[in-house]
Amino acid sequence: MTAMDTQTIERPDVDTDETTDDDTPKFFHYVKKHKIAESAVMGSHVVALCGEVFPVTRSPKPGSPVCPKCKKIYEKMKKDE
Repeated sequence: MTAMDTQTIERPDVDTDETTDDDTPKFFHYVKKHKIAESAVMGSHVVALCGEVFPVTRSPKPGSPVCPKCKKIYEKMKKDE
């Protein structure tokens, strides 16, 4: 991946299948930044670094739990720059 790819990734949303009993997400996933707004407006699905596919429905707050698979992939991408 190029450095440009890693600059377009942030921690945006959760897979709706990964929620707790009170509808709080277990994990937020890393996806390409430009896909977040498109998904939120159009209702299209995004693909996280870990491969999860879901529509953007929530935004993370500071300290929100991050998908361990996404985090591991993102850290490797940062090291490969």
